[in-house]
Amino acid sequence: MTATETGSRLWNISTNPSTSPTPSAERDAILANPGFGRNFTDNMVRAKWTADKGWRDAELVPYGPLLLDPATNFIHYGQAIFEGLKAYRHADGSIKTFRPFKNAQRFAASARRLAMAELPEELFVASIEALVRQDHEWVPTDAEKTLYLRPFMFSTEIGLGVKPADSYEYLLIASPAGAYWPKGLKPVSVWLSDDYVRAAPGGTGEAKCAGNYAASLIAQAEASQHGCDQVVWLDAAERRWIEEMGGMNLYFVYGSGDSARLVTPRLTGSLLPGITRDSLLTVAADLGMRADEGQISVEDWKEGCESGKITEVFACGTAAVITPVGEVKSRTHGSWSVADGGTGPVTSRLRQELLDIQTGVIPDRHNWLHAIC
Repeated sequence: MTATETGSRLWNISTNPSTSPTPSAERDAILANPGFGRNFTDNMVRAKWTADKGWRDAELVPYGPLLLDPATNFIHYGQAIFEGLKAYRHADGSIKTFRPFKNAQRFAASARRLAMAELPEELFVASIEALVRQDHEWVPTDAEKTLYLRPFMFSTEIGLGVKPADSYEYLLIASPAGAYWPKGLKPVSVWLSDDYVRAAPGGTGEAKCAGNYAASLIAQAEASQHGCDQVVWLDAAERRWIEEMGGMNLYFVYGSGDSARLVTPRLTGSLLPGITRDSLLTVAADLGMRADEGQISVEDWKEGCESGKITEVFACGTAAVITPVGEVKSRTHGSWSVADGGTGPVTSRLRQELLDIQTGVIPDRHNWLHAIC
């Protein structure tokens, strides 16, 4: 039995790890080329919630399949949410995560929107500590590789009544991760979706729920059909204002050098409040760059690139960190390039600064890192 204290409450997570962990040679081979989300560590953490007893039975157990009744609520009505964050191995061998309490807060907000039980922040972080400590050998030593952590929760009540469930299960799994984009830090091409929207005001855009991603797949397939890597979402009301790229937030760079100014679409209730997005607002200010939240229309984007006012565009998120955008295609607005279509200096500088904080290369002046072991 282990106990982790990360706040005012002590959460006991019983540890019953795998008795047949992956052999070291096999694990090393996986870590040499982990890809993204293909391989998983030896263990996972789970906890249960019921209306009468609240959260209980938090335990670390061997990674394995789940047994579900065909009438399990979430299969039919979609009460399912998730998060994503990373564990980084620093040069001194220590392992840390980046702003896990922000993920815990967003996880709780997603649960509220879907009428699910809210997982306490302390239990969220304690589960991460327990799993990473147990499976620490799965955290890569390469600075470009990490251990990706996937907390998720779904309703488990059995029955076909349409209502908030009276029971939920929380799980945490982990997967060693290399570069999110196989071709590396190269600009992507994007397709502006005129036919589909990601979210509407009053909808679930702010929640990190499974249904949002299922609804996005048809637009992503359309983007691929037009030779694009990703889809960019427009607002639901006017189909004019830029919102997100796939599951990532966007940033637009105006000008260059010391006069560079960043603008990211403001949070309207239909955008996911990205933790990387929030961090970059601060990092940009640290580097002396002005960073604002505002509105950018399709016309603003196209005209800004044609006139040279917009010099760089990039997307950001936990998995890929920062991804430059080099080309835009649209059925109704035509096509255009962002500057010369390459990776700009502001994009590169911000990405490196954030990675250096996460990996301990430079001081963590905002106390964003959470030490695990």
